[in-house]
Amino acid sequence: MGDSLFIGQADQLAIELLPKMANRHGLIAGATGTGKTITMQGLAEGFSEIGVPVFLADIKGDVSGVTQPGKEHPKVAERVEIMHLDNFSFQAFPATFWDVFGEQGHPVRTTISDMGPLLLARLLNLNDTQQGVLSLVFRVADDNGWLLLDLKDLRAMLKFVSDNAKEFRTLYGNVSAASVGAIQRRLITLEDQGGDKLFAEPVLNLDDLMQTDAEGKGIINMLAANTLMNSPQLYSTFLLWLMAELFEQLPEIGDPDKPKLVMFFDEAHLIFKGAPQVLLDKVEQVVRLIRSKGVGVYFVTQNPTDIPDSVLGQLGNRIQHALRAYTARDQKAVRAAAQTFRDNPKLDTEQVITELGVGEALVSLLDEKGRPQMVQRTLIKPPKSQIGPINAQQRTVLMSNSLVAGVYEKAIDRESAFEILAKRAEELAEKQQAEQVATAQEKERKKNERSTGGRQRQSVMETFLKSAMRAVGSQIGRKLVRGLLGSLLGGK
Repeated sequence: MGDSLFIGQADQLAIELLPKMANRHGLIAGATGTGKTITMQGLAEGFSEIGVPVFLADIKGDVSGVTQPGKEHPKVAERVEIMHLDNFSFQAFPATFWDVFGEQGHPVRTTISDMGPLLLARLLNLNDTQQGVLSLVFRVADDNGWLLLDLKDLRAMLKFVSDNAKEFRTLYGNVSAASVGAIQRRLITLEDQGGDKLFAEPVLNLDDLMQTDAEGKGIINMLAANTLMNSPQLYSTFLLWLMAELFEQLPEIGDPDKPKLVMFFDEAHLIFKGAPQVLLDKVEQVVRLIRSKGVGVYFVTQNPTDIPDSVLGQLGNRIQHALRAYTARDQKAVRAAAQTFRDNPKLDTEQVITELGVGEALVSLLDEKGRPQMVQRTLIKPPKSQIGPINAQQRTVLMSNSLVAGVYEKAIDRESAFEILAKRAEELAEKQQAEQVATAQEKERKKNERSTGGRQRQSVMETFLKSAMRAVGSQIGRKLVRGLLGSLLGGK
């Protein structure tokens, strides 16, 4: 088989994925309980064996078993015998655990600036007006060179823009106080969901996702998503951010002999559900172009109709597990799924989709020229690693021996918009206080001047009166005093 990834067997035909075509993306679909997770685990093993790193979202923790060798099981033994897998052996695969919340894996973080206004608006479920205000906030921060790293930075910027709305109106446009308030409330909700742990430093270094071990096997990076799935918007937005970052940072390499990285997005319908058209357009663009960066993206979902047609058309490698057709709507979905395959004259694809057993799938992969092969009813190979999750102690040991152990555990909070604006506010308050003190001192000085001038005039009068009294015994003195008193009393 060479370096080809053995997927399974259709009668006596080996169904293999060509590594050179693996970056043309793919789809794993099927109803709950039909074997999608086992298929994803087997593919991750295959990529690891040929030296390709993998990133996948582990929704229920089941895929963590890839780190342990599998054990004898009647169903596995039966599958190995039916498929004549003479070289099959149980083995473990190298892995790194990641977790947005830093509990079941190394913390994985990004910043508000890196997330950008479009994805952040998706995360906060903002309307167009609120998204416009958010974009304005980012623009003001960028123009001033202020970093937006965490949620407190964004809060500080929202308050700053709102407080100075009149000033910014002519430069950037209208700032709606109601929209600012709505965004602030959404941030509180996001923080309650644990989103504040996503936005911090150190930011995930994408090179850490593309490593191999000492034996040349690709590291399988698993994002612990069982808790993250309680916040589906956070889960889907994080995956979109990761894909966008890879697209922006990785160099163009054309069509390599094998991918630099393969990503599996489980529960993929969450990525597209309720997404605005502008975001869907971006996702379509990234999926279309990221293959030239050597990255393959595989969406895992219940039904192909969960994926927009513009994206679905770019998924060349298809693995379709069983679908149920109990209702008219189900039957329509089955028909739509069947139509996505290249016909096989020997198969009634629409009928077979409803008949597939657990661990069976309809498979159509790309040939060496990038053309979809005819769909085949395929028995999927069993994984070589453990089926099911590992325990907490095993996870702790693996994390302590990880290649990135100790790199991301301690968060860093460097100077950014919050600190800069707090310092500005403090300086402004000190300046205002100094001005108030100066004004008060000036008033006191003028008051003192007026008081001093009055006392001086009073002293002159007192001196004059005392002199007049000393002259009271003389005629001139008496006239002077009379005249004076008369004047004061209004007499002549």
